[in-house]
Amino acid sequence: MNKVTFPHMGESFRAFKMLLNDLGNEVILPPRPTLNTINLGVQFAPEFACFPLKILMGTYLEAIQKGANILVTTGGVGPCRAGLYAELHKKILHDLGHQIEMIVFEPPRLYPLNFIRNVYKLNQAKLSIKAIIERIKKGWRKLQALDNAEKLTHIIRPRELKKGTTTQKYKQVLEWIDDANTFNDIIEAETAALEELHKIPQDPDRLVVKVGIVGEIYVLLEPAANLEIEETLGNLGVEVERSMFLTGWARDNTWKETVEGMTVKDAALPYLPELIGGHGRDSIGNTVLYAKRKFDGIIQLAPFTCIPEIVARTILPAVSKDYDIPVLTFFLDEQTGKAGMNTRLEAFVDLMKRKKLKNNTKPQYGHIPRHLFN
Repeated sequence: MNKVTFPHMGESFRAFKMLLNDLGNEVILPPRPTLNTINLGVQFAPEFACFPLKILMGTYLEAIQKGANILVTTGGVGPCRAGLYAELHKKILHDLGHQIEMIVFEPPRLYPLNFIRNVYKLNQAKLSIKAIIERIKKGWRKLQALDNAEKLTHIIRPRELKKGTTTQKYKQVLEWIDDANTFNDIIEAETAALEELHKIPQDPDRLVVKVGIVGEIYVLLEPAANLEIEETLGNLGVEVERSMFLTGWARDNTWKETVEGMTVKDAALPYLPELIGGHGRDSIGNTVLYAKRKFDGIIQLAPFTCIPEIVARTILPAVSKDYDIPVLTFFLDEQTGKAGMNTRLEAFVDLMKRKKLKNNTKPQYGHIPRHLFN
């Protein structure tokens, strides 16, 4: 039987585990990245490779030690090194003596035959086309449930009466969604999860500032890569809205680009009219959109040496000036320390709260924008 693993990106592993099991594969769950994972990746990856490549290198090595022989990942298009990660990882692993198979999913809307061939490779259960589609839809629905629960924690955490309640409750409801294995069970688990999170006691009079987080997809989605920045911000009284979730990214690369995606491009057009690869243009466009929605600040998360985000970083000061919105950038690598990050975050949050009080802007309480949910 195939022993399959894949990159660890937040809580998405719960949906991928179910889908790959349904297709008849034995899943070797990718461990949450730790210091050991990073050290392994740094040891065998090129020195100036960006941070995600190093973390994934370590993740694959740890999964191979557990018996994985097939690695499933994504490719990419455009002028960004991420599209070459799979081939580089495969070469390094083969040089180390690991004869693994690498299955690379390119964007289906551009390479539909690649998607079909790879699904059939993973279809060890020999399911019919109809059954495969049903399993994919079920996996997609679980991804939506996971994203929706996470989005709600970003709203409740800065308002919770007892610090840590949201994080504790979130871990509990994640298991409910994880245990759901039918379409209806997933819907019921999501409903129960959202209701449970809404029960968390909140302070309706607390001053809460809103921050948009932009940047490269992996360091946005994987808390181990960004040192749990969203939880830290929530504990500091910040409502976070992340510019990218896996469901939105997958939708844009599977069917067609969404209206939101086009809006981001339009917003970035005056500052960056060309595609520069990665998510650099998205970082600019989303910053403009958050500013138009009167957010209090922007945080950019970028892997060290990531050229698209470096380009975006040079443009963001102009956006900050034009829209009078503060922007804080973190370039992340294996040397980044949580204590130093927290010190900068505390100063940034204090700046935003002082500005909000000075402008006598009433904070927004408890309202959950409809567009946040899929």
